[in-house]
Amino acid sequence: MWRWAGTGLLALATFHSIPATAQGELTRKTKTKVAPTYPVLAKKMNITGTVKILVVVSANGILKDSKVVGGNPVLVNATMDALKKWRFEPADSESTGTLEFKFQPQD
Repeated sequence: MWRWAGTGLLALATFHSIPATAQGELTRKTKTKVAPTYPVLAKKMNITGTVKILVVVSANGILKDSKVVGGNPVLVNATMDALKKWRFEPADSESTGTLEFKFQPQD
């Protein structure tokens, strides 16, 4: 569930409980990566930065859950849209870790 507040963007989401012990980088190999599209608003406002997402990947390689750990809300939506299209290699069990997406304008 996404909510927009006032003139700024405020991303609020409801997620399942993700274990707090998952602090490290996700080491699961990816089959399909989709890069986030740099939002037009972010370009116009010269917004750069890093979005950190804590993810849970199911054993079959599909994103099971995600939680925004940090980043500008303008960049978060683009990141989440791209991340939903990612696919990972199958494994014996689910994996949990963080992913980082860096946004910088291309010259």
